[in-house]
Amino acid sequence: MAIEVCVKAAVGAPDILGDWKVPVIKLDDKWVSDSDVIVGLLEEKYPDPPLASNPEFSSVGSKIFSTFVTFLKSKDANDGSEQALIVELKALDDHLKSHGPYVCGQKVTAVDLSLAPKLYHLEVALGHFKKWSVPENLSCVREYMKLLFARESFEKTKAAKEHVIAGWAPKVNA
Repeated sequence: MAIEVCVKAAVGAPDILGDWKVPVIKLDDKWVSDSDVIVGLLEEKYPDPPLASNPEFSSVGSKIFSTFVTFLKSKDANDGSEQALIVELKALDDHLKSHGPYVCGQKVTAVDLSLAPKLYHLEVALGHFKKWSVPENLSCVREYMKLLFARESFEKTKAAKEHVIAGWAPKVNA
């Protein structure tokens, strides 16, 4: 069975992977764009290795991306957006201390694969636009990011840093 995958092209470079990969795949002649539905369909067709996350942990880290975007776009250093992001990252750090190295334990699951590009964008965009990085005291998050970013599948599919920066620039400078 063939699977077609569509991704966003880089700004100004239509033949290069873009700054963000919206999951859209074609399975059995039907295009699917919902991440959870995609994982479910892939689990049915390809059960090994399993990617399904423990339902108890499926929402771990779910607020990180929105708080990252708010902080990235913020022009007011006192609006609490940085602290809100740190609170979300601290919650992930605490979870990883108890359950890690991945969200559901020893094996990577869909929730980790969903968080990986979000954390990568956080690292690249905040590093570039705000000279900010994940605080040293959040050591489990920092190690988790290293584990995710070192995965062969991530290395082969991540957007180049310059494309991440170009993708966020209009939003930051708006």
